[in-house]
Amino acid sequence: MAEATRSGNAMVWIRLLSLPLAIMAALMLFGLLEPRVLTAANLRNIAVQTSFLAIFSMAQCVVILTRGFDLSLGFCVSLVSVAAAMAMVATGSMVYGIAAGLSVGLAVGVSNGLLIGGIGLNPLVTTLGTSYILLALASTISGGFPVPNLPAEFSGSFAIARPLGLPMPIWTAAIIFLLLFVMLKATRFGRSLYIVGGNPRAANAAGIPTFAVLTGAYTLAALLAAIGALLLTARTGSGEPNLGGNLTLESIAAAVVGGVKLSGGEGGVGAALMGALLITILSNGMNLVQVDGYLQNIFLGLIIIASLMISRDTGRR
Repeated sequence: MAEATRSGNAMVWIRLLSLPLAIMAALMLFGLLEPRVLTAANLRNIAVQTSFLAIFSMAQCVVILTRGFDLSLGFCVSLVSVAAAMAMVATGSMVYGIAAGLSVGLAVGVSNGLLIGGIGLNPLVTTLGTSYILLALASTISGGFPVPNLPAEFSGSFAIARPLGLPMPIWTAAIIFLLLFVMLKATRFGRSLYIVGGNPRAANAAGIPTFAVLTGAYTLAALLAAIGALLLTARTGSGEPNLGGNLTLESIAAAVVGGVKLSGGEGGVGAALMGALLITILSNGMNLVQVDGYLQNIFLGLIIIASLMISRDTGRR
């Protein structure tokens, strides 16, 4: 009995320390290959890049906890960027642009939630279908071209501003992290996400409104994606119909690598944040050592597969 307990404690420590050690190892390895990796300027760049990816990975974390996916996240980012930029250009107002972007995110999230939570459609297929619709809308309303000439105050407030010396994306990611952490640990909705994902039958038996929980999860995820999209739009200075790019894959990878279980009911925003940091370091390091972009995607895919295998073996033990 004592031996089993020691073995269990060892596994817990391995899980806790494996990701921080992997992060440090990646930094040291790339630092040896390319000295620029460990410069202060590049470390600041990694922090900012991590803040963007962390927002999207935390959004994925919310739906993965319910045994779901949001494959439409990247295309939602693109549509929000274009819609917000067009609203700003048309009205000359940053406020109207932000409202338009958040409204698009809200509409996407509620639609996904109603289809998945209300009708009971498969999350993978539903959000895949939604992604095609969002891509078509983003390309159509923008004509396939960027939307420039955004108000200077927009970029100044969300890309250039550095309250207390920290860029606004880092502040935004930190605030979202704290709010989600409290929500998941101390609210009925947060606990319901774990129960619905971990044991749907138990959730039904306990009288948890699965429909409302799933709708809320996908709505919250899309709103977080919209916030991240606005920050990226401020950084680029234009509405980009292709802004989402590989964000769907990267956000899922960050959450899974961090330790959010695809089987649902296990993980948290801390895992998503740590996973985002590791993925960002790997991407940054490979860019600086000039690894081909296609090879980077292959490497990212292998990391996801390896993380799933480790997670499965740990669960069996």
